[in-house]
Amino acid sequence: MDGSQGDMFGAPLEPSAVRRFLADNPEFIRDDDGLLAELGLKVAAGNVVDFGPAALARVHAAHQREAEMRQLLEETARANFSAQAQTHGAVVDLLDARNHSDLAWRVDDLARTRFGLAAGVVALETDGRSPAGWRPLVEGQVDMILGGTQRLARMGFAPTALGLFGEGAEAIQSMAMVRMAIWEPSRTGLLAFGSHDPEGFTPDMGTELVAFLARVVERTAERWPLL
Repeated sequence: MDGSQGDMFGAPLEPSAVRRFLADNPEFIRDDDGLLAELGLKVAAGNVVDFGPAALARVHAAHQREAEMRQLLEETARANFSAQAQTHGAVVDLLDARNHSDLAWRVDDLARTRFGLAAGVVALETDGRSPAGWRPLVEGQVDMILGGTQRLARMGFAPTALGLFGEGAEAIQSMAMVRMAIWEPSRTGLLAFGSHDPEGFTPDMGTELVAFLARVVERTAERWPLL
């Protein structure tokens, strides 16, 4: 072995040094059948290194990853389109409500029939007066459920929210909840959806569509005075 090789192998290997050595000594790989076999390579006619099964396997794996990523993107796009279409249909249903009680019923019905969820709930902090079909809450309960006065929404499982779902609470494994402000002066409310699936709503999910429905419920509820 010459001096350049000895210097290289006597010090920590650097990729640039290995590349330089192989460029200067191409026979080091070409003439070593054992090394070629370990690397999954073979020498073809004309002293050209032929990439054998190992290299082909890497190419196939890269192609498979690309195909899986493309499929995931397509599935995500279809799911987003479906969710938006269902949300638009839900808005039409909510706008057709005839009173507060009918509005609460429609929220629960669209949760079950349109979105395949366990329940949909409209709740209101109240001093004793609450619309029929709405869950009455005490002052400050929305903050407790959402986990803070500054939080506008919460996704995932919240034990403090189980009471919203009444007799069906034991089956609720995840929730999507958005704060509401209704009437003038403002009354604090909450729009909540419950799912049987622990992964139905998770903390990393966006809240845009649920928040949009909450704004529709707010505006629809304000058609009628709170008696």
